Amino acid sequence: MTTEQAIKINASQPHQIEQILPLPLLLSTPVSLCNGFYFNYHRQLNYQVPEILSSQHIIGISPQSFYASFKVNQNWQRQYYGESDIGIFPAYQASPAAQFEQDNQFIVLSFEPDFLISAVDESINIDNIEIIQQVKAYDPLVKQIGLAIKRELETSISDSRLYVESAANMLAVHLLKHYSTRKVNLKKYSHGLQNYKLKRIRDYINDNLDKDLSLAQMSQIVQMSPHYFATLFKQSMGIAPHQYVTKCRVEKAKYLLSYKEFSIIQISNLVGFKSQSHFAKVFRKYVGVTPRKFRIS
Repeated sequence: MTTEQAIKINASQPHQIEQILPLPLLLSTPVSLCNGFYFNYHRQLNYQVPEILSSQHIIGISPQSFYASFKVNQNWQRQYYGESDIGIFPAYQASPAAQFEQDNQFIVLSFEPDFLISAVDESINIDNIEIIQQVKAYDPLVKQIGLAIKRELETSISDSRLYVESAANMLAVHLLKHYSTRKVNLKKYSHGLQNYKLKRIRDYINDNLDKDLSLAQMSQIVQMSPHYFATLFKQSMGIAPHQYVTKCRVEKAKYLLSYKEFSIIQISNLVGFKSQSHFAKVFRKYVGVTPRKFRIS
């Protein structure tokens, strides 16, 4: 099948993905959650995928080992995939048709080409960057991050933006460093954020805990790419930006719980949680008790 005959799909339009799947998606991120990154999870039984042409770079992950066959030069080639094997399929490059032989779970991570570049440095010329197709690659780190995103989304999609965006940026950097035709040299820093920039971002976070904060927004405050901002912030604070935001939200919740006029639902909203159950789970993880028990203690 030529490139012109391959089925075109665009992850920003979920119905295009579902048209090639016998069974529907089980979990997916809203298109607006992370600008340029899309997560989809599905489970299929003995199914075949036609040759496709994606508008995004795709990473395919399965939580389990399996056998699959790929059609290469009109011949089917059978492959065994271990638990840490993944597939990488570049945007606008036809990926081979595939047959899967048993009940399988699949995580599909899709990246707009611009997302990869903006995660690292907007000055990089996207025309000089090409991701190399890997029908099979051993990469435990990618699988670990993909499964972590899945767990986070299963807990609460509505409260997952900052975590998912942070993980997606890590994956973008990893793709550029290890699966690109051109070596991407990333700047190395060792002294963290300058004091005035650290104060600016900490003030911004604490003033906006009730908002749906994103890594892209925070990096813009200090005029850095998300990758460099996250790296320098962790050097300064000892924890990643998404962990710091969660810690600040819990500390503010502890303070507000001392005021009886605020209900727990109100406090949950005031510290940036859209899901009360997720708020209770996170609070208990950090404090050791639920918000309700903390209030009466």
